[in-house]
Amino acid sequence: MSEPTMLNQLTGPTGPAVTVIGLGRMGTPIAVAFLDAGYTVTVWNRTAARAEPLVARGAVLADTVTEAVAASPLVIAPLLDHEAVRQALAPATAALRGRTLVNLANSTPERARELSAWAVGHGASYLDGAMMALPQTVATPIGFFLYSGSPDAFATYRTELEVMAPAHHFGADPGAAEIHDLAVLGVGYAALAGFLHAAAVLDSVGTPPQVLAPLAARWLHGMAEFLPELAREAGSVTYAEGVSTIDLNRAAVDGLVDLSGSRGIAADVHAPLKALLDRRAADGHGQDSFSSVFELLRARPAASAD
Repeated sequence: MSEPTMLNQLTGPTGPAVTVIGLGRMGTPIAVAFLDAGYTVTVWNRTAARAEPLVARGAVLADTVTEAVAASPLVIAPLLDHEAVRQALAPATAALRGRTLVNLANSTPERARELSAWAVGHGASYLDGAMMALPQTVATPIGFFLYSGSPDAFATYRTELEVMAPAHHFGADPGAAEIHDLAVLGVGYAALAGFLHAAAVLDSVGTPPQVLAPLAARWLHGMAEFLPELAREAGSVTYAEGVSTIDLNRAAVDGLVDLSGSRGIAADVHAPLKALLDRRAADGHGQDSFSSVFELLRARPAASAD
């Protein structure tokens, strides 16, 4: 292939080129975001008919996954899981050389590292991505994506990555994005479980969840503004000046558990927190900040065998 032809292939006729492999619930809005941003977008999907609305908007439908990978220097794979990425790209391993693969599939840290080794073994740079977004929040400030893997690839393609959502890089370890993803998800799951428990409590007195939702959202907004202070206390291990103490919160959680029991509502959501607060108080830290629960949760170095 001549040099001008290769340049045209990698930059596209109207702008820089991006390939999207997989047009599911996240792949389609990602492809739309790049089209709207003026990129030449090549798409491939096992069911080609899914690409028709994108083609109507200007996307190029590749006949094969190899053709799709060869079309762009940046290949984005928002598939179901890491095995789906490997299976989809298996016929195109030769075309991966010299390209950057961005895996946006659900994964684990270990599997992200395995997929990185596989991609690098075929001559590609690799970024693992975790999508903290819904389809409707792609290409908006509301969603954000977490990345890890090749720092050079992240620096080279940050502009493209920011088309999809604000991008945050957590270092060269390909598994780091998945670790941070699970940690952030843990915050959300705890909040959602607490909301559903509260909905069950209010349901017992005839208040529907729709009434609770705006009140809970307003409260969570205030809680979110408190997070930097909790982070400062936990990060500096300074708990004596906290405005929300262990004893204060222990009384509130005890009340939640007692109320639940009196109304036949499962208190499973709050029982673990009650146990942690009770332990902290029993250890003489009742006047420490709520953030000091961190001391019961953080990993400890393994004891020496000597």
